[in-house]
Amino acid sequence: MTLVEQYARARVVTDSPDAGRSIPTVLRCADATVQVTLPGSGEWSFPRELLERGLRSPASGDNVRIWPCGRAQAVIEFHSPEKPDEATVVQFDVKALIRFLRRTYTAAAPTAPQNVKR
Repeated sequence: MTLVEQYARARVVTDSPDAGRSIPTVLRCADATVQVTLPGSGEWSFPRELLERGLRSPASGDNVRIWPCGRAQAVIEFHSPEKPDEATVVQFDVKALIRFLRRTYTAAAPTAPQNVKR
């Protein structure tokens, strides 16, 4: 299992005291599962494929919805299973998410065998 971790900034877009503020987030990927850690909101997991689809057009999974917002932004909406009426909505720069996805594929790519001279 290869773990890829990347720090990014997200802007809170929900009605909360943090609305409009930029917050630090941690993006992780292992075994094609993305984990997003948001301060004060916990950690969310979803398939990497959902993030890929959500950068092109609206996509949703169990408790996560992702959609493009113009050319440079993407919105991720997280719903708590305990409180389905409440959501945490954040906006990311698409470039940061694409860079993260590329790193997940590069890290997962098999390495070529080394030629050993005898």
